[in-house]
Amino acid sequence: MEKVNRREFLSRSVAGGVATSFVVSAKGSVSTAGEAGPKRPAKDDISLAQWALVGEIRDGKWKNSDFLRIARDDFDINGIEFVSTLFELPTYSYLNRLRRNAEKHNVTMILIMVDDEGETCDPSKETRIQTAINHRKWVDIAKFLGCHSIRTNCRGPKNASKDQALEWAADCYSRLLEYAAPAGIGILIENHGGLSNDPDWMVSLFKKVDNPYFGSYPDWRGPGGGFDNYEYLKKMLPYAGGMSYRNQPTEEQTARLIKLCQDSGYRGWYGIESGGREQIKIGKKLLEKYLFGKG
Repeated sequence: MEKVNRREFLSRSVAGGVATSFVVSAKGSVSTAGEAGPKRPAKDDISLAQWALVGEIRDGKWKNSDFLRIARDDFDINGIEFVSTLFELPTYSYLNRLRRNAEKHNVTMILIMVDDEGETCDPSKETRIQTAINHRKWVDIAKFLGCHSIRTNCRGPKNASKDQALEWAADCYSRLLEYAAPAGIGILIENHGGLSNDPDWMVSLFKKVDNPYFGSYPDWRGPGGGFDNYEYLKKMLPYAGGMSYRNQPTEEQTARLIKLCQDSGYRGWYGIESGGREQIKIGKKLLEKYLFGKG
């Protein structure tokens, strides 16, 4: 597999002057950020996924740089998860403004949900290589902003052999992790259809790639349509780098999923992606009730 020429890529990165910082030892040598994977909180906390308010930003009510203020002032939430397609041009000064806003409002920038950068499970080697390259700029931006991971999609072609698709996806993610792991940035997959909705295939992929910086970002879809979100979450929890939380049809079902996470030993962010302000408030109230015993 080709090694990434990091310096050459950074020289032409879309982020301009944004460079990824490696962990440097006292002797000045470059090392990876450790074998335990990206840094994540040791306790549970609540974050807000930008997609929950995508209608507002697309309607021009506010900009990406306002998101940190909205999370704190409108919802009193401690963390946020960006969406790559909602960024304006990510120049050095723009990203610095995001960092200043995060400090001002005391909000943690957790991850970036990356879309429209190519298929990670594709029969074409050239496409897989390009897809891995396309995601590198978001690894750099995530590192600069202090995020622990980026979220990717992995659907695969329809009717593809699962064994062959496993090889394709493992190849693409291994290439991307060669770039992301030394920077300490995790690469997560959210179940957005196709093969990513198959928990057994996903487990096979995580085992095949076998990298502590590679994991799942379970989307708490509503039950039905042949998708059992409880069983899916159960199988993803050993690899979970975060939660894409959605309110369930009943409070009982929401409580059941939260308990599953707690019993598994998962500790970390629950990113509310329930659509609209009222659903966000309901989600926060439920999470506070079942995570922290409030209310």
